[in-house]
Amino acid sequence: MYLSRVMLNTALRETMKALVSPSLFHGAIENSFDGDRERRLWRLDDLNAKKYVLILSETVPDLKGFAEQFGCAGEYETKDYSPLLDRISEGGTWQFRLTANPVISKSHGKIMAHITPGFQKKWLKSRAEKLGFSLNENEFEAMRSKWYDFHKKNGSGSSRIRFLSVTFEGILTVKDVEQFKETLCSGIGREKAYGQGLLTIVRGKNAE
Repeated sequence: MYLSRVMLNTALRETMKALVSPSLFHGAIENSFDGDRERRLWRLDDLNAKKYVLILSETVPDLKGFAEQFGCAGEYETKDYSPLLDRISEGGTWQFRLTANPVISKSHGKIMAHITPGFQKKWLKSRAEKLGFSLNENEFEAMRSKWYDFHKKNGSGSSRIRFLSVTFEGILTVKDVEQFKETLCSGIGREKAYGQGLLTIVRGKNAE
């Protein structure tokens, strides 16, 4: 696996359009790989007042065109993800960040977003064990949320896409190494094509 990062240029009109309609980022990301479209995991990140796109993939992308369209020429990097995956062990604690779409299925198949931080946290905590990790209620938060509402081109027409994106941050503990690695590589929840589901981890304060 490989983790790539592209710094965005928010002065560009194309970038501002994609920040509102993330299907534009999705299409450009898939065009950065040879072969079939595979819906790679990706996420928008903010760091030191700058915006980035993170991309997790099984092969190394050619991000030259993506960076020219949405960022600055040459402002991107790709790193081998294997050394981090190899460091994961049972009982290990890590700082994490996840941007996801927490929802609940209602009667008649209707999908509703969890709109309050309390229910958003319960959504993630209730899924953690099956995903290979555990969460302490007091050690993670739903930091911020954002509604997306845009139209995606579909043949000669378009379809409306609307969902709530929530960013979680905190400390997690690994319970099942292989399942947790699968979660890191496969993502969590719905709307992955639009920048949801990518979980990343780092060592840091209070994480061992």
